[in-house]
Amino acid sequence: MLTAFTAGLLLITVSELGDKTFFIAVILAMRHPRYLVFAGVVAALAAMTLLSVAIGQILAFLPRFYIHYAAIGLFVLFGIKLLYEASQMTDAAGDEIVEEAEEAVEIGEKNLKGRHQSLPILFESFTLTFLAEWGDRTQIATVTLAATYNAIGVTLGAISGHAICTAIAVMGGCLIAGKVSERLLTAIGGLLFLIFAVVAIWEGT
Repeated sequence: MLTAFTAGLLLITVSELGDKTFFIAVILAMRHPRYLVFAGVVAALAAMTLLSVAIGQILAFLPRFYIHYAAIGLFVLFGIKLLYEASQMTDAAGDEIVEEAEEAVEIGEKNLKGRHQSLPILFESFTLTFLAEWGDRTQIATVTLAATYNAIGVTLGAISGHAICTAIAVMGGCLIAGKVSERLLTAIGGLLFLIFAVVAIWEGT
């Protein structure tokens, strides 16, 4: 369980810092009460984690042989893909993610009724985050982890990682946003996936 918790925590923390959902939380926290934004964002990410773990548990019913090698293949694929993306990134890569987040928030703000009331702010934070996270590589990686490791450990680790990243975003994200190297974080994420692949191979021997 400790291995599963650590894997989920490291994967999410590294992957989500500087991600689109991170900047959505930053922007929302600059416009609305931080505690409401934090609650809405974490609730969305927790819901996505539970959904991903549930899918992973369903996949776990497949023959162990296929799950094992599929997980290794996905970890290697994600690792190589992220390392390649990091090598191709320019200084403007982080700006593009921020622009995407700003665009998503602007659309959400236009549809927000009762912008000074708690429930609409919670709903906006939840919806924008959930939609941005859907189909993201961290969701697929969480599914893979849940199919391979202890589901409870993965769930607790992933939600803890999301909560840490969201707290950083709403409390001081605007201060560190310009200092976060998207290229470095992407490269670290790629290495982390490759490490998971090696661990999976080692545990399967």
